[in-house]
Amino acid sequence: MPSPESPANTLALARALPKVLLHEHLDGGLRVQTLLALARRRGIATPADLESELARWFDDNAHAGSLVKYLEGFALTVSAMADEAALEQVAFEAAEDALADGAVLAEFRIAPLLFEPLGVPGDAAVAAMLRGLARSALPSGLIVCAIRNHDPALAVRAAELARRWMAPAGGGPAVVGFDLAGAEFGHPPTEHASALAVAREAGLALTLHAGEADAAERVLEAVRLGALRIGHGVRLADALADPTRRHLVDEVVAAGVHLEVCPTSNVHTGAARSIAEHPIVPLWQAGVSLSYHTDNRLMSCLTHSDEAAALLGHTALTTTDLLAMTRQAAAASFLPAGVREAALAQVDRGAAALLARELEPGSRH
Repeated sequence: MPSPESPANTLALARALPKVLLHEHLDGGLRVQTLLALARRRGIATPADLESELARWFDDNAHAGSLVKYLEGFALTVSAMADEAALEQVAFEAAEDALADGAVLAEFRIAPLLFEPLGVPGDAAVAAMLRGLARSALPSGLIVCAIRNHDPALAVRAAELARRWMAPAGGGPAVVGFDLAGAEFGHPPTEHASALAVAREAGLALTLHAGEADAAERVLEAVRLGALRIGHGVRLADALADPTRRHLVDEVVAAGVHLEVCPTSNVHTGAARSIAEHPIVPLWQAGVSLSYHTDNRLMSCLTHSDEAAALLGHTALTTTDLLAMTRQAAAASFLPAGVREAALAQVDRGAAALLARELEPGSRH
């Protein structure tokens, strides 16, 4: 029988954890079989013709130690997804996969304007993805991304697109937030101040990628531009040991800003050296509000449960820590208050059962 600390038991425990998913890119989270089917339907060549071989290609890219290699897959996924039926399918499957993995609430993100050069207008893309999310029982919403290394005028268009879909006719899932994604270094959020102003004035919540490929100062810059959450933010940990920069962490904590940390992806893209040395631990110990997420399930070849198991298996974080992070994630969600409260209740019910198990002799708590 496996020992209480065996990888099999750790993964089983991770799967049983209730989860809140705040940071997952739809174009980075397709099922491998879906990607192959969509590519074949559109006549797009793939690096491999079998599911197992294509999965291995993504895994090899993830472990190549190169951000360029890691990002190669997005050209393939965006091309394969570029019709309304495909976008609806991908969104539906993402929600269903999250639900099956223990999610009680999820937010998915994507840059809809990436599909316009491929023939899908931004409004049609958003409508299709919201239809897909609506087919799942999982409470969810969509975050519209602008690509920060593209023309700022496109970011303004993306913000206007997000504003139009905050309350779809007929109800159901909606656009709940706005994000800046893409190449961070050399493209500070201030480049897109006009788009961020459009989003803020519309009442859209902001979650901006910051402090992943650039310095800790970018996190505070994003906060001062109105970000309520930060995608990644791991470079903030660099300020912990520097008395001249510690105020960066203190200001983020005082502002109540929540970090959406994606440990495995951070290792794959070079933002962290390993899970064992990941900045999530010192940031958590410093009192930063944060939670753990997948980022790109396809690109990083993992599930939300895999992410939890990695943290439990390779860091000092415990089940109690991960449950506390999940509560913080639910509270930080951009979904309506009633949905957040229901998710918190589900997390607490799941936590009660799991903590009782963790308190048994020999368990880690």
